[in-house]
Amino acid sequence: MTIEKAASTSTASTGQPEESPLRLMWYKFRAHRLAVWSLWIIVGLYLMAIFANFLAPFDPETRTGLPYSPPSWPTVMADDGFNWPPVVYGVTSTLDMKTFKRVYTVDTTRQYPVKLFVAGDQQSWFGLFASDRHLIGVESGGAFFLMGTDALGRDVFSRVIYGSRISLSIGLVGVSISLVLGVILGGISGYFGGAIDLVVQRLIEIIQCFPSIPLWMALAAALPHDWTTVQVYFGITVILSLVGWTDLARVVRGRFLSLREEDFVMAARLAGASEARIIGKHLLPSFASHIIASVTLSIPSMILAETSLSFLGIGLTPPALSWGVLLQTAQNVNTLAISPWLLLPGGMVIITVLAFNFLGDGLRDAADPFAKERLS
Repeated sequence: MTIEKAASTSTASTGQPEESPLRLMWYKFRAHRLAVWSLWIIVGLYLMAIFANFLAPFDPETRTGLPYSPPSWPTVMADDGFNWPPVVYGVTSTLDMKTFKRVYTVDTTRQYPVKLFVAGDQQSWFGLFASDRHLIGVESGGAFFLMGTDALGRDVFSRVIYGSRISLSIGLVGVSISLVLGVILGGISGYFGGAIDLVVQRLIEIIQCFPSIPLWMALAAALPHDWTTVQVYFGITVILSLVGWTDLARVVRGRFLSLREEDFVMAARLAGASEARIIGKHLLPSFASHIIASVTLSIPSMILAETSLSFLGIGLTPPALSWGVLLQTAQNVNTLAISPWLLLPGGMVIITVLAFNFLGDGLRDAADPFAKERLS
């Protein structure tokens, strides 16, 4: 019986067409509730990065004149009872001459309603057009600082939103480069074997024998000091990619070693298919789901690496904005004791890394045909 007749017989016996591997993977992934919620969180984070101009109440470099102002949240319960829309109060700043600390006092007599689509700082959308509309905000004078302000009076919440552009994109760009290197070198190593496999594996072992953080620091310190922010960004991305491709290459090599002697590969070779076609058309699609899961689990490592380098001062530096750059101010214990809210950008790193890890776990379970089905 031919394959076509067997497939038609199987379809006729069940009355329904056979499901594709990707659709079966999607069914198993949907049963992993934590992974599904993580997927929505990640989508929300990237939408936040794309529409940062609209979502941030202030321009990231706007100085409000209220340095180290604590977080202030809108309230619906004012002195005169229930208020809608929510309001924020004005604040007055005084300097304590004994401790030389700035003290803020809430002025309940000044109320500023929180509005949608308010006019604010003029900002450019990726250099295409400019707009002064923001999703939420108050009139000038209100202390609308959801995460407080820094030493220069800049809104930390707005800076966190803008910092997500670099912190989130560096993971995608870095993993994309690592994916290309890992698939090509790992595939060549596993498919051809011999001397090629020996050279690639020794190269991987040399790279992996160095501790990650000191290696990142050494390579990042080698970047020219006169580079622009964009050049440093791509330099850091390339460094992380050159160090991070080894694990994926090992995974691809192992899969190629197990599949290169399978019957479908032998049939393609006897049919006259080229080596490149066998690798790209037959081998890689057979475990593409495993590659997707591995890549998803690699993105948090890239984000943490950039955050670590920027926090240590050898990665991105101001005026570039990333979560690691924002955390540089948390190195000073005295500053942190006065304004602990400067640690809040670290919470965004934790949420993002956990979401990617849970998503990667869900994709890995869905891609594994022997994984135990999760009950919804």
